[in-house]
Amino acid sequence: MSERLLDAIRSPKDLAKLSVEDLGRLAAEVRALITATVSERGGHLASNLGVVDLVIALHRAFDFSRDNLVFDVGHQCYAHKILTGRREGFAGLRTAGGVSGFPSPAESPAYDRFRSGHAGASISTALGLALAAKAMGSGARTVALIGDGALSSGLALEALNHAGDVGADLLVVLNDNHMAISPTVGALSRYLTAVRATPAYDSLKGEVRDMLERVPLGREITRAIHTFKESLKEAVIPDHALEHFGFRCFGPVDGHSIGDLLDVLRELAPLKGPRLLHVHTRKGYGFGPASEKPEDWHSAGPFAEKNGEIVTGDDSSSAPKWTDAAVDALIEAAEVDRKIVAITAAMPEGTGLLRFAHRFADRFYDVGICEQHAVALAAGLARGGLRPVVCIYSTFLQRSYDQLFQEVGLQGLPVLLLVDRAGLVGADGPTHHGLYDVAYMRHLPGLVLAAPADGGELRGMVRAALAAGGPWAIRYPRDRVPEKDYSAAPVEVGRAAILREGRAGAILAYGALAGEAIQAADRLAEEGIRVTVASARFARPLDAALVASLLESQPFVLTLEDHTLPGGFGSAVLEAAEARGLDGRKIHRLAVAAEVVEPDTRRAQLQAAGLTAERIAERIRTLAAKSEG
Repeated sequence: MSERLLDAIRSPKDLAKLSVEDLGRLAAEVRALITATVSERGGHLASNLGVVDLVIALHRAFDFSRDNLVFDVGHQCYAHKILTGRREGFAGLRTAGGVSGFPSPAESPAYDRFRSGHAGASISTALGLALAAKAMGSGARTVALIGDGALSSGLALEALNHAGDVGADLLVVLNDNHMAISPTVGALSRYLTAVRATPAYDSLKGEVRDMLERVPLGREITRAIHTFKESLKEAVIPDHALEHFGFRCFGPVDGHSIGDLLDVLRELAPLKGPRLLHVHTRKGYGFGPASEKPEDWHSAGPFAEKNGEIVTGDDSSSAPKWTDAAVDALIEAAEVDRKIVAITAAMPEGTGLLRFAHRFADRFYDVGICEQHAVALAAGLARGGLRPVVCIYSTFLQRSYDQLFQEVGLQGLPVLLLVDRAGLVGADGPTHHGLYDVAYMRHLPGLVLAAPADGGELRGMVRAALAAGGPWAIRYPRDRVPEKDYSAAPVEVGRAAILREGRAGAILAYGALAGEAIQAADRLAEEGIRVTVASARFARPLDAALVASLLESQPFVLTLEDHTLPGGFGSAVLEAAEARGLDGRKIHRLAVAAEVVEPDTRRAQLQAAGLTAERIAERIRTLAAKSEG
C-alpha cells in the first residue's frame, strides 16, 4: 500500500514538491480525511469538500504565512487547517480543546487572520489588510475567498465598491457553486448562472493550448499568453457586472482542476489592482450523498461514511425540535390568516421555513444573505398591511440591529421575529452562540421580548404576537421542546406563570431553562428544600408585580437564562427591583459569563455555565444555607 502524500505535508511549503498529478491525489486524500472526521464529529461537510482543490491551489500559488488569506463565513476552512499544521489535531474537530470548525487566530496566528463565522465581511477585512500592507510596505499579497451566496450581502457589495475606488492590490476569488446553505437566490445569482453556463471558456481554453503547443519559445509565447489572458476575459465574461466596480475579472475556471487553477493563479498573482477570479465548484464534491443533496449536508451530524446514513445517537426523545414547533405554530396561524407572510435570509432549511414555503409559496420570501434587508423588508410589508414573520438565528439577527430600531421598533410595526438558536449552540462555537439578543433588543422602543418554557407557551406566544399591534421577538434554543407542558396557564403579555410552589427561595427562569429549574426543584424537594419555580415568559414587559411579590415573600430570588450575564433577563429583574425601591441584594443571577465560549456539546456548555439542574441545585443549596444562617 502506497504511503499517503498527506503524511508528508507539514506546512503549505511542502506543496511545492508535488506535481500537478500528485496535488490531485493529495486533494482526494484531504477529502477522505474531512469525510471520515465529519462522519464521527459532525460539521460542515458539503462546503468543505467543494473547495479542497481551490484551497490547495491557493496555498501552492501564494505563501500565506506572509500573504493574507481571508475566508468568508469560514465554514469552508477544513482543508486549509489540514494543510497548515493542524492535521493531527483535526480528529478533535469541534470538540472541547480541539480544532475549531472556523478560522481561529488563536490556533494559527500565521495562517488565520480572522475568526470568521458570518457571511459577507471577507472583502472588507481583506481590503483593510491590503491597504495596511501597502502602508507598511510589507509586500504581502491579499486574497479574499467568498462564495456566490455571500456576494449578495450588502457588506460585500460595499467593500467591492470601495476596493475598486481605491484601486487596492486585492484578489477576490469568487467560489461560485450556486449555493449558500440552500440554492442561492436573487438577480446576481441568475447573472452568475448565465456566466457559468457559457461554453466559451472550455472551447477557448482548448484552442489556446493547441496554439501554444505550435509556437516557439521566447517572445512569441509571452505574447500568446498575454493574448490568452485578454481573450479569456473578453470571450467568457464580456462586460462582467463586477468590472463596473473597478475590478478586472477572469474566469470562470473549473474549481476542481488544480492544473487550470494554478495556470490562472500564476498569471493573476503578480498583477496589481483589484482582480476577481470566478471559480466554479460543486458543493459536496467527492462524496456522493453530499454532492447529490448539498443542502442536506451543509452542517451534518455524525453519519456512516460508507453510505451517508445519519447516525441518530442516543437521543430517543419523540419531542419536536423548537425550530419545528415554532414553524408548526406559524403554519397553523397562516392557514387562517392570509396576511401572514414569512421571511428568511438564506436559511429555509435551518429555520424550518421550507415547510412553510411548500405550503404557501406565494407568501414566502428568501432574501439571501441579507439580514438587514430581511428586517427592513418586513417593516415595509407590515406597513403595507401584511403580518410578516422573520425566522432567523439569534447570531445573525445581530446584523440587523439598526433596522430593528429604525424601521421596526421606532415605527411600532407588527413584525414578529422568531429568534432561533438563542443561547448556547454547541460545536459551532463563539461565532454562532445566540447569547446577546435580549441585551441588544431589550431597550428598543415598543419591542415585546418573550421566551417559552414549553410547547404550550410557544404556541400561545405565536398567537399573541400575531394578534398584537406592535413588534415581538420570541427566542428559543437549539434543542428539543419538553415532552409535556409545565403549565396550562394562558399566555398574557407581561405575566409569568408559577410552575412550582415553595418557601425556601424562588427560581425565576426565562425560557427553556425552566425545565432545568423544575428538575433542580424536584431534587431539592427530596432533601426538604422546597422552592418556587416560575416561567418568566417575558423579559419585556417584565412581570414586575411577581418580582416584587417574590422579593417580599422569599429569602432570595435566583434568575436563570441561557444568555450572557450583562444586559440580560437578570439585569431586567434588578432594574425592576430598583424601580420599586426593593432590596436588589436578594436577587442572584445565573447566566453565561461575558467571555468567549469555545466549541463543545451544548450540554457541556450549559454545565460549565452552571445552567443544568445539578448545578442549579448546588447554587440553591448554597443560597438556602446562607439565608438560614
